[in-house]
Amino acid sequence: MFSAFERMVALRYLRARRQEGIISVIALFSLIGIALGVATLIVVLAVMNGVRGELIKSIIGLEGHISIYSRGPGIGDYERMAEALEAVPGVSSSLPKVEGQIMASYRGQAAGAMVAGLRAQDLAKKPLLVSKIVAGDIEAFKRGEGVALGSRMAEKMGIQVGDSITLISPEGRATIAGVVPRVKAYPVVAIFSIGMFAYDNGLILMPFEEAQVYFKLRENGADNASMMEVSVDNPDQAGQLARALAQELGSEFRLYDWKSSNSGIFQAVIVQRNVMFIILTLIIVVASFNIISSLIMLVREKGRDVAILRTMGASRASVMRIFFMCGAGVGVLGTIVGVALGLLIAFNTENIQLWLESMMGHRLFADELYFLSHLPSRVEASEVVTVVVMSLALSFLATLYPARRAATLDPAEGLRYE
Repeated sequence: MFSAFERMVALRYLRARRQEGIISVIALFSLIGIALGVATLIVVLAVMNGVRGELIKSIIGLEGHISIYSRGPGIGDYERMAEALEAVPGVSSSLPKVEGQIMASYRGQAAGAMVAGLRAQDLAKKPLLVSKIVAGDIEAFKRGEGVALGSRMAEKMGIQVGDSITLISPEGRATIAGVVPRVKAYPVVAIFSIGMFAYDNGLILMPFEEAQVYFKLRENGADNASMMEVSVDNPDQAGQLARALAQELGSEFRLYDWKSSNSGIFQAVIVQRNVMFIILTLIIVVASFNIISSLIMLVREKGRDVAILRTMGASRASVMRIFFMCGAGVGVLGTIVGVALGLLIAFNTENIQLWLESMMGHRLFADELYFLSHLPSRVEASEVVTVVVMSLALSFLATLYPARRAATLDPAEGLRYE
């Protein structure tokens, strides 16, 4: 497509002489601008993908894909219901669960929390939770010897393994003096750290039968669960499967899939991702305008050279390709540098975060604001290709007008005053 002669002339024009130094400076800034725009865009997209992936993994790892609640006091015969749900195509597992809001108290400190009651055999279905135990013994929890709570709650309230935490439920018993809240102390046998603030700061795990007793789901011979937690083979199909199960179960039950239950969080991540994509794309657009300005200056500076080339037999198309290569070379090189820099940062975000935190002496990302305690990153090849194509397309488009202007120069006008 480009002859050796055209490549040689374009390369000479890119290596500006001293009196043309301002052109090379503008071209250099254009290259830096494109490289920074491409690198930043790749890093931001990778981090947004990582955040979304970590949120999904944490939420699904603890809450499952579909939650089934009864409109009555609880779900009875949950064993039979779990077997029926697991027989549905697309459902991988189903387990009963007890949930309830309480107030946790320890040595004068109090905090709201959610209690989740799980059976010992169901913990094997939650490897995310079992693998995140940072203190204590999960086996003690399986034996029903106490409760497990999040690391942020334990740190905030000064609780350690072996201490007793008091749980207060507003749904108490009625007495002649009024409703008395249920108050009971439980030993802390394990502390977990999921890495997601909402769970580490406000979740308490309790043995299933103990949670049934505490929330009055075993009174008068009853044996109820608060809800059924369903995991499916394809998380993206959870919404469709939930609607199908809702039709089979009838109006007695309410079903929620993981996307609708956490729609606010994921919508916020998507909005931030789209806004950052637009803003960072503007960096590449500005750098492309720098290519236009540098090429226009180069065309004005090389007007006499263009006229000589035309008189020696160079065609308009040949001149246009020469200046196209000058601008496209800046865009291509800037894109390559940007991709290399972006991937280098994207694959080392956590190490960079730790280094910056050690330099600054404080946490860079507060998990109570950003949901997560670390900065995950996941590079998608399709997104990198999209960024590269967009950067190259903008760079190539920026060269068309100056290159066309150079090709339309009249040789006689260019040499009139020579």
